[in-house]
Amino acid sequence: MVKVVVSEPKTGMAYQLEVEESREDRLRGIDIGDTFEGETLGLPGFKLKVTGGTDQDGFPMRFDLKGPTRSRVLLARGPGFRPSRNGERRRKLVRGNSVTRDIAQLNVKVVERGEKSIEEIVSSEPVEDSTS
Repeated sequence: MVKVVVSEPKTGMAYQLEVEESREDRLRGIDIGDTFEGETLGLPGFKLKVTGGTDQDGFPMRFDLKGPTRSRVLLARGPGFRPSRNGERRRKLVRGNSVTRDIAQLNVKVVERGEKSIEEIVSSEPVEDSTS
């Protein structure tokens, strides 16, 4: 199960959605910076752009590292590293820019809005009661 954080720059709101396993395969193979139809996430009429994510172990995806694998890369700035001193560099383990089955969270932003707002679509979905 992949969690997708959808950010809407116009309103400044972010929504966390869980993608069903049947729709999960449609996300595989896209890279950071690619756009896709919101229908994949149950958001008809929306166009979304992938901005990043993390794998199941918490390692961040990096836009400039091609492919789906993890690599130890010398970094001077984020994502994946925040230098504490000017000019500091460190070798860190980060994930490539391709979405695979190892990705646990995917960050996307709205590029083109649909007829309804995301809040209307998300609130109209039935919520399971887990208190039984």
